[in-house]
Amino acid sequence: MEKIRSKKGFICDMDGVIYHGNKILPGVVEFVEWLIKENKEFLFLTNNSGKTPKELKNKLASMGLNVDENRFYTSALATASFISSQTKNATAYVIGESGLYNALYDKGITMNSTNPDYVVMGEVSNYNYETICHAVKLVRNGAKLIGTNSDLTGPSEDGIIPACRALISPIEMATGKKAYFVGKPNPLMMRKGLDILGVHSKDAVIIGDRMDTDIISGIESGLDTVLVMSGVTTKNDIELFPYRPRIILDGVGDIVPRSQDTPSPKK
Repeated sequence: MEKIRSKKGFICDMDGVIYHGNKILPGVVEFVEWLIKENKEFLFLTNNSGKTPKELKNKLASMGLNVDENRFYTSALATASFISSQTKNATAYVIGESGLYNALYDKGITMNSTNPDYVVMGEVSNYNYETICHAVKLVRNGAKLIGTNSDLTGPSEDGIIPACRALISPIEMATGKKAYFVGKPNPLMMRKGLDILGVHSKDAVIIGDRMDTDIISGIESGLDTVLVMSGVTTKNDIELFPYRPRIILDGVGDIVPRSQDTPSPKK
């Protein structure tokens, strides 16, 4: 555990690590307080594209956790950055929420439901058949299909729910086109996260609840890896993968040193 505590930079997933829905998880407040007290560089790097960094800040504040807005980086921001680097004056038909729309607008990407360059799918609460049919038509007409992340499911207060990869699959199947996913485990997200932290990969750790995004991202990017059991992954799930996290914890609160961890002073 001391090796983890000695790291300079911490990249943390959010859903299943920091909260479920609108409920903060045990030990999270103490963990963030420890990061600040120890002057650690830390970043909440989330595949969920639904909220802006300001909305995420406000969400945590409503649950009693105050974190600066610049501590958040989302797959929506990564997707907007990727599209703007690929196509000048790009247009997009978007199935998503405010976090995705705002990120795209900020990069000069305009909305187009007739002949867009891209169809972009993120997390969305008003998922419907009509929208999917229109997206299929646009992709068949030449629009490139982009997913903000490749998560099949995500945790919520009511249990496991479908996420971006599940929502975009009908479009893929109906068009025969494979989506390009920008979020974790795509190295684009990890490189940006390390750039924001200003920390080398060997001095950083990623903490997440998913083997197929968080842990593989850390392994392939050279970060130390911590899997927490507070999200979607169970210990039985771990055996399904050919790789393993270096450390498995119940939650991020386990990283915080306890009084018994500190040696008693010599008399």
